[in-house]
Amino acid sequence: MPRKAPPGRRPDVVRTVTPDFWDEACRHLSKRDRVMRKLIPVFGDARLQSRGDAFTTLARSIVGQQISVKAAQSVWERFTATVDGAAERVKPTAVLALAPAQIREAGLSARKVDYVLDLARHFESGMVHVKQWQQMDDEAIIEELVAIRGIGRWTAEMFLIFHLLRPNVLPLDDLGLMKGISQNYFSGEPVSRAEAREVGDAWAPFRSVATWYIWRSLEPLPVPN
Repeated sequence: MPRKAPPGRRPDVVRTVTPDFWDEACRHLSKRDRVMRKLIPVFGDARLQSRGDAFTTLARSIVGQQISVKAAQSVWERFTATVDGAAERVKPTAVLALAPAQIREAGLSARKVDYVLDLARHFESGMVHVKQWQQMDDEAIIEELVAIRGIGRWTAEMFLIFHLLRPNVLPLDDLGLMKGISQNYFSGEPVSRAEAREVGDAWAPFRSVATWYIWRSLEPLPVPN
């Protein structure tokens, strides 16, 4: 049975963070790129935001793999209730305290149970250097993350953009980015990785920001964190 939070327990405060480089990035992109010059004003003050902690963010990405957004939310709520009742912050120790069968009861596949437990072990043992990430470059962090079962390069790059707020990530494996570059720069014609990389190189050193605006151009609603 899912465990409920103890009476009177105060949930962990989740702080929302916005990038301090955003305004500078918008000015830079507007000067250098004709598409960005048109796109950026369309979305006004909207900007990327990071919420939650690293472990929770990655655990949620694993839970949501290959299922619909609605199903992912349902499974996530059941999973967090099983762990400790706090949907906004899940702790590795709480996950490791559960038997695999208990986690499966929340709706996770056997493979995802293995992935979540491996993630928890990496965090609890210090195999990922969370406190050093701010001093590490993007590729070094990606290398740490893809060593965890269930996390590939795309997931690691999304984590860099949406959680760590790294300014210069170009996720060429992202279908939305490729579609957006095709529509905005190539009149809808298919675009190769080399062509997309060339477009992205012109966005440096703020490729994450340009990528966010390309996503927004496809669906003018807030991009989920």
